[in-house]
Amino acid sequence: MKGPGLFLAQYVGDRPPFDTLDGLATFAAGCGFTAVQMPTTDSRLIDLPLAASSKDYCDELRGKLAAHGLEVSELSTHLQGQLLATHPAHTALFEHFAPAHLHGRPEELQAWAAEQLQFAARASRNLGLSACASFSGSLLWPYLYPWPARPAGLVESAFHELARRWRPLLDAFDKAGTDVCFELHPTEDLHDGASFERFLDVVDHHPRACILYDPSHLLLQHIDYVGFVHRYHARIRAFHVKDAEYRRSDSTGVYGGYLDWIDRAGRFRSVGDGQIDFSQIFAALIQHGYTGYAVLEWECCLKDSIRGAREGADFIRRHLFKRPAQAFDSFSAGRSDPVLISRLLGLNADVTP
Repeated sequence: MKGPGLFLAQYVGDRPPFDTLDGLATFAAGCGFTAVQMPTTDSRLIDLPLAASSKDYCDELRGKLAAHGLEVSELSTHLQGQLLATHPAHTALFEHFAPAHLHGRPEELQAWAAEQLQFAARASRNLGLSACASFSGSLLWPYLYPWPARPAGLVESAFHELARRWRPLLDAFDKAGTDVCFELHPTEDLHDGASFERFLDVVDHHPRACILYDPSHLLLQHIDYVGFVHRYHARIRAFHVKDAEYRRSDSTGVYGGYLDWIDRAGRFRSVGDGQIDFSQIFAALIQHGYTGYAVLEWECCLKDSIRGAREGADFIRRHLFKRPAQAFDSFSAGRSDPVLISRLLGLNADVTP
């Protein structure tokens, strides 16, 4: 496993050092990170269309980061993925992530998002990246809790439409040699293992349909987040290190979305301050051969982002380890000897089975 990496989305701002790529890189390197996960909707960080068409530009971008001892872990297309499939009830909330001339034009907005994802596939190839982080979008989220009962076929139709929009993009990423890693996230149609499996079924188990594993979203849904790794490890190709806690309350529960984050029963915390057992998570991922990055995503309602980053880099580094080259008890096993094995099993060593 590689890292520590830092997701820049929560750090980009309008004041130095957070308003330029060089300033962000200086900050990340100073905190001890070795990679950055890069949002792709801010041209101050990356010119995505140019990165899709110019290997020279991508080499220059990599060189700028390398001067700080950094590399790109993945590109982030969370916002474009969201805009690829947004229910009309949510469009007005999300459209400000796209250029202003597309606001109020849902079909053009969707086309823009698809084009952006095509750019991201080619840019990932030019940058030599094996994974790209994204959201699935959400056509069904207003119908999550079935009251009144959903009409037959609603869920099936939504997933087939989601597949129709994503299938050509998965093919584009396949051509680029890059996995699309969906962050399983509430408000997205792909928000847990069951919804991800349903999506796999409608895209014919496309080899590029993968998972960005973020245990914070699983804990807040009361999902076994370590068991999740053992079940879905073959599809986990990206990893957000983000903590969370669920505090039982006599007035609110797992929904609680009308409350501010600090007042919710379930809330995000800086790594090490919540309830997630990251020792078990790192062990499970390493056991199953995960070789991608461990990327810090800071989202905390109590601790400021600067301290969260500095502590987070050290936290990840302390959890990284390599598997042993040989079993701890190998010294006592003795050499392989067919005669000895037969004796140990009470067999006649002279008899050929």
